[in-house]
Amino acid sequence: MTTILSAVAIIALLWTTLSALPAGLEARMPLPYMIALTPLLWVPLMILAAVAAWQHEWTAMSLLIVVALIASSQRINYWGTSIDPAGKRKESHRETTSPTLSKSHNSNTSGTSNTPKEGPETISDGHCETTRETLSPQFSVMTMNCRYGRADAAEIIRNIRERNISVLALQEVTDDLITRLTEADINELLPYHQFGDAKETDNGGFNVIYSRYEPSAAVPNVVSIPAADVPAITLKTSGNRTVTLCSAHPKSPMRGCADWSAGILGLRELARAKSVSNRNIVVVMGDLNSSTDHPSFRALLKSGFKDASLIQAAGPNLTFPSWLKWPRIELDHVLFTPGLKPSGVKSFEVEGTDHLALTATLALR
Repeated sequence: MTTILSAVAIIALLWTTLSALPAGLEARMPLPYMIALTPLLWVPLMILAAVAAWQHEWTAMSLLIVVALIASSQRINYWGTSIDPAGKRKESHRETTSPTLSKSHNSNTSGTSNTPKEGPETISDGHCETTRETLSPQFSVMTMNCRYGRADAAEIIRNIRERNISVLALQEVTDDLITRLTEADINELLPYHQFGDAKETDNGGFNVIYSRYEPSAAVPNVVSIPAADVPAITLKTSGNRTVTLCSAHPKSPMRGCADWSAGILGLRELARAKSVSNRNIVVVMGDLNSSTDHPSFRALLKSGFKDASLIQAAGPNLTFPSWLKWPRIELDHVLFTPGLKPSGVKSFEVEGTDHLALTATLALR
């Protein structure tokens, strides 16, 4: 029995080492899925540890418990604790010659921001009063994968109202969903928007970003990755700073592991853009089809991004799949470069989609 239990522990330990591969090397089937399931290994390992204790196999029991803790190390980080010193995230900011947002709105139907309203209209976002042209020092965002545009438009609108959402990022959007959102008066709540250009190669649909505030710049695709366009808007703050917000959706491994990893790693260019500094901020929201167990996602964080759930340190906000209460994994994220403080990060269900939505309140620092 000792030999069998120890062999299982060693196999599980080897499984956990997949998460330590260099970024990009995990882009081979079935590694992305094995890595995604790593945080769940503790369940069978602890069951076997209990069996080992019952059999008085103390060495095997200890080994199984240690491997279970290692398998859970990345998820433990969501409570602000890590048993892996190498897992500590470093902040970095580098200036490069990466492209920045152009200061003009795209004129295509799929990527046009609404015509700004005349005059410096004053609005309240629940935190303070500001104008349509100036982002509040504290604002709430929401992101959700709409599953081929099947998400319930009325529920999206209800959550925008109830959660006082200022910026909404949607993925896997279709023209039909846009029609239903428009009929539900989304433009009354979030009158400015930028769509990614729809293409046949889109993974499930195009990406969209809506805003309560008037953008100073907007583009249908701020960075080229092998996936749907990444639409972005830039909002001005009262302190002569800018916040650029993007809606991103790298492909899933099923659509090609190489494109999956390249899409995640390609988002690093946003953190490295020459316009980003301690004063100008980038926020990436969306279904990133990856978690902290994936080397490609950790490489994205190391480029200068912070994960709102990790920084909040109140536990993970699991977002997939919606049809199961357990087990779930965290595929949807709100990432940002230094200059913001997150709070109220929470996932919640919306009818019609296989992902939970994710919301966060971001405060300028």
